[in-house]
Amino acid sequence: MEGFRKLEINGGTVVDDSAVRLTIPSTESGYTNAQIDDYGGRKRRDYIWRPDQHVSLSVSLSLEARFSHPADELSGTAGFGFWNAPFGDPTMPWPTLPKATWFFLSAPPGDLPLNPDGSGQGFFASTLDATTLKAISLAPLAPPVVLLNQFSGFKKRVWPRVQQALGMSYQQLDHINITEWHDYELNWRPDGCVFSVDSNIVLKTDQSPKGPLGFVCWIDNQYMAVTPTGRMSAGIRPIDQSQWLEIRNLSIQKQQS
Repeated sequence: MEGFRKLEINGGTVVDDSAVRLTIPSTESGYTNAQIDDYGGRKRRDYIWRPDQHVSLSVSLSLEARFSHPADELSGTAGFGFWNAPFGDPTMPWPTLPKATWFFLSAPPGDLPLNPDGSGQGFFASTLDATTLKAISLAPLAPPVVLLNQFSGFKKRVWPRVQQALGMSYQQLDHINITEWHDYELNWRPDGCVFSVDSNIVLKTDQSPKGPLGFVCWIDNQYMAVTPTGRMSAGIRPIDQSQWLEIRNLSIQKQQS
């Protein structure tokens, strides 16, 4: 794909034919990744995409996608959208606080702090921005909040406020058969984000992560679990059989909001 970097790690492959297929092989150990992005070799401040409230400019992403397996049969993470590569990149390894707006898949045992009453596993439309002053100001409160989140009443009252400060919004998309082709759209505006599947809005939020961000589409075998009650883990999952993500008709445009 012209204008996009192919990132193929430990057997991961990116094949551009009638559709772009990102495949990771079966493996018992080791990290494997297949990815396309438009930020390889750039410094984060030079990433391409950001909305602009001064000229009412938004960023619009659309593509068709399908996965080889349902979310609970995959290993690792996958998705497409915009982020700041917070955990480093082969061309720029320095970590930073995360921010993203994307369609994101987290397979078991991955578990992210999305819903205080349910699982952070599955396929989601979601946003996050941990770089704001409000988010950073919460850091000293993290230990007592984690401790008190063991009590369900406290967690229901406080965790939504934490999510708001972190720019977190989400909608679980378990009703979608991700092994079939679907049209996915993301409109990233200065005042929020709108996610649609097959022209139906699935999430409309006033959360809008600060740019600039880079486009990414990937599939890998890495997981992360960070729950409101303080359970944290990360690692690599073995893969019994190869798995893939296919996309086609990818379009990213800047347009008037």
